[in-house]
Amino acid sequence: MNQPIDPNLATGDGIFGLNHTPEDASVVLIPVPWDVTTSYRAGTARGPAAILKASHQIDLLDRDMGRPYEQGIALLPIPEEFAELNREAREMALPVIEALGPGGNKDLLARCDAVDEFCERVNDYVRDTARQWLNQGKTVGVIGGDHAVPFGLMQALGERTEFGVLHIDAHADLRKSYEGFRWSHASIFFNVLYAIPAVTRLVQVGIRDYCDAEFDIIKANPGRVHTFFDADLRHELHGGTPWRSLSDKILEALPHKVYVSFDVDGLDPTLCPNTGTPVPGGLSFTEAVTLLRELRASGKEVIGFDLCEVSPGNSALSPNEEEKVDSWDAMVGMRMLYKLIGCLTS
Repeated sequence: MNQPIDPNLATGDGIFGLNHTPEDASVVLIPVPWDVTTSYRAGTARGPAAILKASHQIDLLDRDMGRPYEQGIALLPIPEEFAELNREAREMALPVIEALGPGGNKDLLARCDAVDEFCERVNDYVRDTARQWLNQGKTVGVIGGDHAVPFGLMQALGERTEFGVLHIDAHADLRKSYEGFRWSHASIFFNVLYAIPAVTRLVQVGIRDYCDAEFDIIKANPGRVHTFFDADLRHELHGGTPWRSLSDKILEALPHKVYVSFDVDGLDPTLCPNTGTPVPGGLSFTEAVTLLRELRASGKEVIGFDLCEVSPGNSALSPNEEEKVDSWDAMVGMRMLYKLIGCLTS
């Protein structure tokens, strides 16, 4: 049986210094160290481990969310086989990424097919793991890895109920495929819209990087996709509209049951400089937290979440080359993760 937690000094080995097991926790986190199709720079595969390490630096009493730790939070072990699987699949993908897509090249097309098969294995793992813990009454979250990895969790939730997605991101992620990969990090919500009918509404916030095809999907699906572009939000803010009023407007577009998909590049990139595809603009930390705080107060039911694209970078000095990381991104990511978990309580 676990020892009582001292919230003033949590010294456990688990996430946030806690000592919960998945069996006695209410919230179970699935780490997915995967960045195979990341098109600009890799590194998000190291996100889960970096977040775990940084999480021991948090104070458990949170002004916005109260005491999220009281519900019990457990991070599943990072699958040892994922490091080799990610390396092998990344090597397969790199020639395609460097060529900006397969074109008509048969070898590159075959590589795309092989990478998609790798990604399908990850989807299956996440879905099956999520099912296991959902069946035990847990709330499940995913820690990426790139933004392709939470598909399996949304798939598992879609087998149980209808829900809307609150999607915070710099990118629309609505490409049918990107650089030839069906399961690209840039395609997660195309795949969700067309493969998970239980997702009845996609509400996107902070979007500032998208292509014509993605914009066409947004325009063609006004009843299902509602995108709050970053430029439009800034225009409203500069005109004097309070951010809390904009947050309420965003949340009004969602149904009662909500899944939160949080890509850290939705934030101002000074908060996540090492993320895979940073874009100028975005939400401040306070704006993002206010949105989550309003979500918590709205009466809506948060049924799951993911936090993706945290990359620890490689600028800090360390005697071990494999441990050379800049902890800033992980510090921001783990604090946002704690806020996300706080949305689960009322």
